[in-house]
Amino acid sequence: MAHRRRLAAAAIVASLVIAACGDDEETSENTDAAAETTAGGSDTTAAGGGDLAGTTVTIMSSIRDVEAERLETAWAAFEAETGIDIVHEGTATFEDDLKLRVDGGDAPDLAFVPQPGLLATLASDGKVVPLSDLEDDVLANNGESWVGYGTVDGTFYAPPFGANIKSLVWYSPAAFADAGYEIPTTWQGLLDLSQQIVDDGGVPWCVGAESGGATGWVLTDWTEDIMLRTAGPEVYDQWVNHEIPFNDPAVAAALEQVAAIVKNDDFVLGGAQSIPSTSFQEAGLPLLDGECFMHRQANFYGNQWPEGTTKGPDGQVNTFFLPMVNEDDPKAMLGGGELIAAFADRPEVKAVAEFLTSADYANERLKLGNWLSPNKGADPTLVTDPLEQQFAVLLAESDVFRFDGSDLMPGPVGAGSFWSEMVEWVVGSQDTATTLENIEASWPA
Repeated sequence: MAHRRRLAAAAIVASLVIAACGDDEETSENTDAAAETTAGGSDTTAAGGGDLAGTTVTIMSSIRDVEAERLETAWAAFEAETGIDIVHEGTATFEDDLKLRVDGGDAPDLAFVPQPGLLATLASDGKVVPLSDLEDDVLANNGESWVGYGTVDGTFYAPPFGANIKSLVWYSPAAFADAGYEIPTTWQGLLDLSQQIVDDGGVPWCVGAESGGATGWVLTDWTEDIMLRTAGPEVYDQWVNHEIPFNDPAVAAALEQVAAIVKNDDFVLGGAQSIPSTSFQEAGLPLLDGECFMHRQANFYGNQWPEGTTKGPDGQVNTFFLPMVNEDDPKAMLGGGELIAAFADRPEVKAVAEFLTSADYANERLKLGNWLSPNKGADPTLVTDPLEQQFAVLLAESDVFRFDGSDLMPGPVGAGSFWSEMVEWVVGSQDTATTLENIEASWPA
C-alpha cells in the first residue's frame, strides 16, 4: 500500500482549499440537499433503488457533543426527503468499540473511520463491504489521493467524509498583544517563546491527550508534526510505510523535540503527568482564561470552544502555523480525515454513504461552521467565518501535505501501540528508546 500513501498531496490541498475558502457574503438560498443532484452530489432515489422510507441506517463514529449535533443537523433534510432514519452513535472509545461490534456480529451499518490503516485491516479481514460504485464519483469530486486512501488491495471500499488540518497552534491574540509576544516563525523561536512565557510568570502550553480508548492520539499527532519538520517528508513516508524501523534515529530525534515541550513541567499546565487525564475536548479551554498561552490542535478543535467564543485575528482565539525548523524550510501541513466504511449491503446504506460524501451534504455541513470538506463540488462561499478562511490560506501556502501518519499505519500500531506507548512515555514510565522499541516490536510481521 506504499504507493497509496505517497500519492501527490496537491490534489488533497486543492480540494480542501476549494471547500474551505470563501468570502464574507451570504450566498443563495438554501436548497434541499437531498432533493437535487448537484456537482458532486447524489441522486438518493436512484441510489436507493426505490422508496426507502421507513428504513434505518446506523452510523458509529468518534464524533460527539457539539460536533455531533452539527452533523445530525446537516443530514436532517435528507432524512425528511427520503424517509431514512439515520441513527448516529458517537463514542469516546470508537476504535475499540468498532472492533468489538464487528467481531461480535453487531457492526453498525456505516462508520466514519479516521484511519486508512484501520480500514485496511478491516477490509483485509473481510469485514467491510466495497463501495466500488462510488469510486468514479470520488475520483471526480475529491481526487486520486482520496480514492487511494479508500482503496485496499485494488478494491475501493470507502469514500471520504470530512477532512482536517493539524499543524496549528491556537492562541489568544489579546494575551499575546498584552504581553508583547510575536508569532514565532521557527521551531527554536517557539521554544524560546515558551521559555519567555515561563520567565514572565505564565504557562505556555495546554496539552490534553485523554480520549477514551483512543487516549494518546494527541501525542502521536505531535510526533508526526515534528517528524515532518525535523526529518522531512521523504523520511516521514519511509517511517509511515515501515521502510525504516520505528526506532530509527530520525524518529528518536523528533520525539526528543516533542519532549522539549510536552515533558517540560514548566511548559505544560498541570505538568506532563496531567496530560493523559486531561480530555482532548477540554484541554484548550484554559486558554480563554489566560491559564495558558498556546494549544497545538487541529482545525476541528473549533467545535470545542464555548458557544459565543469569537475566532479569528480579532477574536478571543486565533491560530498560527506550527513553525518549521527554519523559516525558509518548505511549509509542511499535517492533516487527516474520515472515510465512510460500510458493514451492510443494503440500498439505504449505500444511499446514505453516497449522500454523506456528496457536495450536497458538504454544503449543509459547511453552513454550520468548523468543518472542512474534501469535495471539490462544495460551495466555498458558504464559509464566512474568518478563521476558517484563514485555514484555507494556510493550506494554500503549504508546500507539503501529509496524511496523519498513525492513521496510515496498521491498526494494531496506529490505533494501538503508538497511542498507548506514548502515554507511558509522557508520564515518565519509560524512556524514548524503550518507547520506540516497544512500538517497533508491535508492528505486524
